[in-house]
Amino acid sequence: MNRACRDGAGRVASKPAPSKIGTVRHPKPVLCCLLVLAILLACSGGSTFAQTYRVAGIVVNDADGAPLGRTRVSLAEVKDRRKAESVVTGADGKFEFRGVPAGKFTLEGARRNFMISAYQGHEGFSTAIVTGGGLETENLVLRVIPLGMIAGKVIDEAGEPLRDARVRLSMRRDRLGEDRILPRMFATTDDEGQYEFRDLGPAEYFVSVAAKPWYAVRPVWESQNGARTRTDTIAPDLDVTYGRTYYNGATGQEGATPLVVTKGEHLTADLHLNPVPALTVIVKMQEDPGGQHFFRPPMLRKMEMDTPEDVVAEMAPSGVAGEMVISGLTPGRYLMSSPGSEGGMLRQTGQVEITQDGQTLEPKASEGTSTVKLRVKTVRGEELRNDLSFSLRDEHRRTVAYAEMKGIAEAIFERVPAGRYAVLTHTSQPPQYTIGKMVIEGKEMEGHDIAVGEGATMEIDATVMAAIVSVEGVVHRKDGKTAGGAMVALVPKGMDPRTHPERIRWDQTDLDGSFMVGGILPGKYTLIAVQDAWGTAWLKDGVLEKYLAHGQELTIGELMTAPVTLPEPLELQAK
Repeated sequence: MNRACRDGAGRVASKPAPSKIGTVRHPKPVLCCLLVLAILLACSGGSTFAQTYRVAGIVVNDADGAPLGRTRVSLAEVKDRRKAESVVTGADGKFEFRGVPAGKFTLEGARRNFMISAYQGHEGFSTAIVTGGGLETENLVLRVIPLGMIAGKVIDEAGEPLRDARVRLSMRRDRLGEDRILPRMFATTDDEGQYEFRDLGPAEYFVSVAAKPWYAVRPVWESQNGARTRTDTIAPDLDVTYGRTYYNGATGQEGATPLVVTKGEHLTADLHLNPVPALTVIVKMQEDPGGQHFFRPPMLRKMEMDTPEDVVAEMAPSGVAGEMVISGLTPGRYLMSSPGSEGGMLRQTGQVEITQDGQTLEPKASEGTSTVKLRVKTVRGEELRNDLSFSLRDEHRRTVAYAEMKGIAEAIFERVPAGRYAVLTHTSQPPQYTIGKMVIEGKEMEGHDIAVGEGATMEIDATVMAAIVSVEGVVHRKDGKTAGGAMVALVPKGMDPRTHPERIRWDQTDLDGSFMVGGILPGKYTLIAVQDAWGTAWLKDGVLEKYLAHGQELTIGELMTAPVTLPEPLELQAK
């Protein structure tokens, strides 16, 4: 029943009767929740709450498995590394990220005296953490690799420390099956003859030193009546030098003892030098055909394991026009080079074996070399980029010539020695380009390998192609489960990977088994996925072939630009 009453304005208002129990009724709790939810949905434009996830685990020393405190752990989105957050582990080495959205993330650990290490990192690749796919992300083990060091002294024949000696550290590079020994860094000894190489990852290293004895004196040559004449009275025991000397006293890399640095290891390697008689050679200089300089002074670099290196030597006039003397040399095989007629990079003019004092060297006549003219176009006929340049690489993977593209889409290599070369393309910015087709003397061929004869002019019409296509897919085990951390390789067909390892594309699968290899050039390929295959000597005969026979073939067309997604999973092969 309702009561009638008047409000302040004299109007009759209806008023509900009180409840029988004397209390005011409230909406049921369910109705309240629905009302609040409706308000929130209205404020958010009708969107639902995104589910978040937890990424957690422990950081350990990869050398001994001990937990690592005070380690900064970073979690960053794969597609945008700027979207990142980080935490610092406590004494127990544990880390945790809450409220992580669904997606792919890189997980890295960084600590003083340790390498910046990514989750399941191998040879420059790692496995991304995947949230939102029902995968385990809360008990991860992030292994961080401790850095090593090599230090020591350089000591002369009298047992005294040698200052200002240039010490070289070389490293055996076996990344992705490429077994090469390459210079890594240099150091100069201090007043006490000490040197130090810090922050070294686990690898095989070679330490060597090149120096000049502080007391050494070189011969003096003058012209007397137009003839070359030595005018000094230097004692033979003062005209000496130190040949490049390795850790165990060897004077060549083939006889050197490697220093194997394990995870976090500190090694001591003293270098002991002994003088040997220095050799002086007379070099006949070539006339400059450009006329800007009458003679072009040569350069000698000693060959170490098929790699040229600078030598500690002195160059001076011999007293005869068109000649130079180079003193302070040790016996061995040397590469002779000279600048091109327009300057720029050195051009190889031959190799010589220096065996005796007073030996005369004459650079190879330019008549025995050739000219290579390269005319360039693109597949689609679009305008060429103005930052294109080209080089010739020999069978030892050394660059022997370099040329920039002229305004008429042409590059010219001059004074090229006879031999087989790969014509490589260079740009200052992505994407990468390569020569996919060539027409030489009316014959069309695929690839970018050429054979240059002596004293000829080779004209090449080349078609360059951009590496813009990517291939995406998922790797499955034989039981149908996805395979995270697997190695994936895209290998070109019809091209020897041992001479063109740069054409192979690599990746490592993420936690959900997915992968993406990018920067792919047009051509035919075989795609493989192998379990626990990092560190394999892929470029040795028969190794790749074992897996290629069971791989998946695919072709990237010349006009393709869009990413390629595999319709079926790629099967994982056992190592």
